[in-house]
Amino acid sequence: MDEPATPIDDRAVAQPVSRRGLVIDVLLGFSALAAAGGVATPIVAYLWPPKQASAAGGGRVEVAATEDLPVGTGEVYSVNNKPVIVIHLADGWKALSATCTHLGCILLWNEQREVIACPCHEAYFNTNGAVISGPPPAPLAEYRVQVENGQIYVEGGEG
Repeated sequence: MDEPATPIDDRAVAQPVSRRGLVIDVLLGFSALAAAGGVATPIVAYLWPPKQASAAGGGRVEVAATEDLPVGTGEVYSVNNKPVIVIHLADGWKALSATCTHLGCILLWNEQREVIACPCHEAYFNTNGAVISGPPPAPLAEYRVQVENGQIYVEGGEG
């Protein structure tokens, strides 16, 4: 009894890879690798954020030159990764936290009214950081300002 011949499975026979097939396989491999890297990179960056350089212990930070802030003006600067508003008043310089104590909005200097204004909920603070109007529950933290050789320095960052 002869057994019938079994057909040869086409998949079992190794066929030579053409150049086109090799190029397609390589491109697909690189594409998959790039896609995986593109997905993994932000996940890794979120889980392990880089250390940020700051002055040790909330030290002194140069924020601007004195000619950049004429009397009656104010600007927000980053001091140890925290927003600080520096105001040039007729009697000197003031530096206050530029983070609203209500919901954390970044504050701005209103030159016309000569107050610190919160654009989110129409809150206003005076130049000492006290709440004039609006919903903030607490005054602004004050920072120490030093002016030396035409440069403005702010100390702190701990808030």
